[in-house]
Amino acid sequence: MAVSQRVAARISTELKRYQSILAKAQQRDISESDTVVIIGDMLSDVLGYDKYQHVTTEFAIRGTYVDLAVRVDNQIRFLIEAKAINIELSDAHVKQAIDYAANEGIDWVVLTNGVHWRIYKVHFAKPIDKILLSDINVVTTSPRSEETVECFGCLSKEGFSKTTLSDLLQQRQVTSKFTIAAVLLTDSMIEDLRKEIRRLSGIRVDETYLKNLLQNEIIKRELIEGDDAESATSTVKKMQRALARERKRADEEEAAPSPTTTETTAVQPIALTSSGPV
Repeated sequence: MAVSQRVAARISTELKRYQSILAKAQQRDISESDTVVIIGDMLSDVLGYDKYQHVTTEFAIRGTYVDLAVRVDNQIRFLIEAKAINIELSDAHVKQAIDYAANEGIDWVVLTNGVHWRIYKVHFAKPIDKILLSDINVVTTSPRSEETVECFGCLSKEGFSKTTLSDLLQQRQVTSKFTIAAVLLTDSMIEDLRKEIRRLSGIRVDETYLKNLLQNEIIKRELIEGDDAESATSTVKKMQRALARERKRADEEEAAPSPTTTETTAVQPIALTSSGPV
């Protein structure tokens, strides 16, 4: 948890209060400008920012103003792309804000209509891309749910840092269902499975058979096909390479000869005596 219990309690309490406010706003089908007002209030009440000091609508990039920007100590923490409350959000809505953020070196962008909150990590590559960290419906989700409090806690004034959201993203990526499926299909896991079957039953099982069984009969097809599955496989391979490099470095350090110390024998001084009379 990136925040204290006190901040977590505030987030849960205020989100519960805003559930009815947002539901009524949906019924009235309020405009984008009115939605922005509610979002600004949520930044203050839920996330702990001073909306007069930390939240601005006057942040311009290349002559174009973003909907909202959160700035603390003259540093932009994240940009917000806002839509009217009943507009269904899509990745296309956030493209411009992602491009703006990339141009300014800003890592995080939030796309929201007040009800849905999507948090994106800007992926600084060619072309510029984005990674979805979380998509939360604050009206239907329990305000006390761990995911909700964790995500809003990382966005909050008290919990935000350069690493909190990145650490949360890494945790989500590593523990996602796609990554777990990719790990199950690695050669080392299949080898461990083969050994365990042999240990329990005494029966030898071919590794190719086990891999085909996992791919075709056990793991859902959606978890091993598509962009998310490819990304997870790539993540697992990167972790494997990093682990291999670390092991190689450790082996090299262990095999390296320890520095030898040259023992020196102290030369005893020779006492000079006078043979003549003193």
